[in-house]
Amino acid sequence: MHEVLTATTERHERAAHAHGSVWSSLREPLVQGNKSYADITNDVASPLDRKASTAWWVAFIISVAVLIVGLASIAYQVMTGVGVWGLNNTVGWAFDITNFVFWIGIGHAGTLISAILFLFRQKWRTSVNRSAEAMTLFAVMCAGIFPIIHTGRPWLALWLIPYPNFRGPLWVNFRSPLV
Repeated sequence: MHEVLTATTERHERAAHAHGSVWSSLREPLVQGNKSYADITNDVASPLDRKASTAWWVAFIISVAVLIVGLASIAYQVMTGVGVWGLNNTVGWAFDITNFVFWIGIGHAGTLISAILFLFRQKWRTSVNRSAEAMTLFAVMCAGIFPIIHTGRPWLALWLIPYPNFRGPLWVNFRSPLV
């Protein structure tokens, strides 16, 4: 394996001398110390071979308990109605919509972090960008849950899709937001 890394480095050096500045930006290999692909694979996969610690199991059990409470709360809200979250005729913004706005804001923050680091051409930005972009994706997924729950009956979401009125202007739906 060391021969492959050395041959690659020598090839890059020859290319840098032959082609000038285009190839001179190539850097040395990131993995040093005469490691083979098997050694690198073993180093990366070694945490998966260990037994989970007690702290991990405690955190896992707490997470599952919170998940069960959340699912039970959603089931209770679907059976009882959206008034459970404080939504009624006088209050148009309940917990579900405020949570939606919160998660959208978190998603914007991840995009902003990634964009600022890119604009300032930071060399160390790659790991932070990955985390920020992953945060954005997961925040948008979390935000997408709340409008579905906000409808109160997600299995009737098909009724929300607008369709054209072929009956003419005689039977206009005045309550429709499309009028």
